[in-house]
Amino acid sequence: MSAVPYSLKSYNTFQIEHSCGQLIHAKTKDELISACLELYLSDEPFLVLGGGSNIVLTDDYLGSVVHIETKGIEFTEDDEYHYLSVAAGENWPQLVERTLSMSIAGLENLALIPGTVGAAPIQNIGAYGVELMQLCDWVEYLDLRTGDLKRLNAHECLFKYRDSIFKGDLLTCAVITEVGLKLSKQWQPVISYGPLRAFKEASVTAKQIYECICNMRNTKLPNPDVLGNAGSFFKNPIVSRAVFDSLVENHPGIVGFTVDDDSIKLAAGWLIDRAGLKGLKVGDAAVHEQQALVLVNMGQATGKDVTQLARKVIKAVAGRYGIELEAEPRIIGANGEKGLADD
Repeated sequence: MSAVPYSLKSYNTFQIEHSCGQLIHAKTKDELISACLELYLSDEPFLVLGGGSNIVLTDDYLGSVVHIETKGIEFTEDDEYHYLSVAAGENWPQLVERTLSMSIAGLENLALIPGTVGAAPIQNIGAYGVELMQLCDWVEYLDLRTGDLKRLNAHECLFKYRDSIFKGDLLTCAVITEVGLKLSKQWQPVISYGPLRAFKEASVTAKQIYECICNMRNTKLPNPDVLGNAGSFFKNPIVSRAVFDSLVENHPGIVGFTVDDDSIKLAAGWLIDRAGLKGLKVGDAAVHEQQALVLVNMGQATGKDVTQLARKVIKAVAGRYGIELEAEPRIIGANGEKGLADD
């Protein structure tokens, strides 16, 4: 079969060279709705892409790709909250920067998370003690089955750690079009992680937190424009306190954070690092030398290099700690999404 014509290299942050049969640029909500409904009703395979920061392409995609490029942010407020209504195609890091420039605090811990606003609810993005579910007011989506625009409040989104209804019951029938955020005017800093602990709650500003996190990310995480990657490749596994206590006995220094009375979130990067996997390579894919949680494209990596490397990391960590890591990015093959083990 001859190669399909539209390159997707610049539409995925891993910079993997694969193509698709048709590439549609949806610049308005109406264009997005029209394109997705037409493709859905035609039974033609199609993939909706935002920033491409959470995917691994393993083959040329044999269907159409709809690239969300919608823009628009509306700000309103009352005595207690700032309310933001944000188009799905808006850039998330730029949104965080813009809110702070307007003296609206609340998003600073989520600085520099790559991707678009529409992708943020799908996996309930989070970092440094804050998750989107704490800030989300509602999510508007196109129901492909009916052609209607529907809105779910945060509770109805069924948010969990890196999970939501959009990865479950609505996986194949919803296209997020807009996201509502609700940011309290009674701002409370979240400074419980890493270098943020050095700040004093009574005096720290949202801008200081933002600048600290930007500095940490720029220091530890590779720039995808220079070294292709999808950010943190593995979820931080959550285990029971009994399992954590057992791990501490056998692996002193293991890093964990309390989730609730009986749940501990392990630092996946620590597990990978201490398993001696930094620098491990398959083809041109490698575990990053400075941040073990990140898999990188050293230049000419294929999607299959990345998935094979991920499986090696998962196997090694399971063998050493008895902990099964789970990949964050979606694995996209010729006919759509598939499991990491299916490649």
